[in-house]
Amino acid sequence: MKYRSLALLSALVLGAGLPACSSSGDSASDGAGGSTGLDVWLMRDSVSAEFQKEFETGFEKAHPGIDLKIQIQEWEGIGEKVTAALASNDAPDVIEVGNTQVAQYAQSGGLTDFSDRVEELGGDTWLEGLAEPGSYDGKQYGIPYYAANRVVIHRTDLFEQAGVDASRIRTRDQWTAATRKLDKGGNQGIYLPGQNWYVLSGFVWDEGGDLAVKSGGEWKGGLDSPAALRAMDFYRRLQALGQGPKDSDEAQPPQAEVMAKGQVAQIIAVPGGAKVIEEKNPELKGKLGFFPIPGKTADRPGSVFTGGSDLVVPAVAAHQEEAFTFIRELTGDAWQKKLAVAMSYVPNKTTLAGAVADDPGTAAMAAGAAHGRATPNTPQWAAVEAKNPIKEYMTAVLTGKDAASAAAEASRTITETLGSDS
Repeated sequence: MKYRSLALLSALVLGAGLPACSSSGDSASDGAGGSTGLDVWLMRDSVSAEFQKEFETGFEKAHPGIDLKIQIQEWEGIGEKVTAALASNDAPDVIEVGNTQVAQYAQSGGLTDFSDRVEELGGDTWLEGLAEPGSYDGKQYGIPYYAANRVVIHRTDLFEQAGVDASRIRTRDQWTAATRKLDKGGNQGIYLPGQNWYVLSGFVWDEGGDLAVKSGGEWKGGLDSPAALRAMDFYRRLQALGQGPKDSDEAQPPQAEVMAKGQVAQIIAVPGGAKVIEEKNPELKGKLGFFPIPGKTADRPGSVFTGGSDLVVPAVAAHQEEAFTFIRELTGDAWQKKLAVAMSYVPNKTTLAGAVADDPGTAAMAAGAAHGRATPNTPQWAAVEAKNPIKEYMTAVLTGKDAASAAAEASRTITETLGSDS
């Protein structure tokens, strides 16, 4: 399964690194000096080398009976590797997985159920966009680790020239009015590709709809609901305030590189995109700002797709209690605050948003993450993304096709694709 969490959000700003290997001890005392060896798989760019070293030192000092062995895995091919590990007798004790991948692994019965320990882990304040996809059939298998989501990256100089105060943009109406002012003099008010379906998803959720809904045990596509149609209409009007292509997504061409050319006032991206823009055009350094995607009303930011990771424990893992101890530490408040600052991530709990208040991009992410969601929680959703009728639907509407008929067609495709999970 193609990973779809933080790595998907950050593909333009994260690089490749060292290869990884894996192994797991088979006895309760397989570490140095008779201690328990705990094998953990974390993903590339999940932690920095500095944070990893600090955490390992602190963890082993607090838990001298556990010999922690963290191995960094690559996202490419990780789905097949995790699936194989879960089916083996030699699985690692803890695995980081994309938040939307949990249902796939849980369906096979290969994960440990943590439902009775949610309260102990502070689950009442977990971000919904991490916690909800971490559950399957009413049981909690994935423990929220960290999050990331899209914000509006904007040119502060162009906003000033147009007389627009970004700090006062709180609603969609204010946003479109400001964008209309910015869409003049050879500049694009916003560069919004026609197939950025994650952005559309947020608008759908704001309207009270969803991409697919489960009713009577059956999944059905939801793009043809009145709420989803209103969302697509808003997307159409916003997209028209720039010159984004109607038939491609944010990666083709890379939207950060488009903004770096100097005539785009806004894009919707993870904050790390600002680094790419500055690298491509150093003249824009210090001229980029961030704000959460505005909502329908001023009392809350817009809904966003929450990317990120959960931690899971294979059912066959040899060291279940030690694995829980590791998860409790890494997802606990103290290390979450440190991780958020070190990696510019959103912490896993809404109560920890203040930890990133001094980082403008991450603070904007955290404000949006409080209203974050994930794609429909079914193992079959990966098959929907493989066909991606949502992208085709968006292009159809943006090129003049009747929205209701195009939405009905896309919803039928989603319903048929999800049918095997009914």
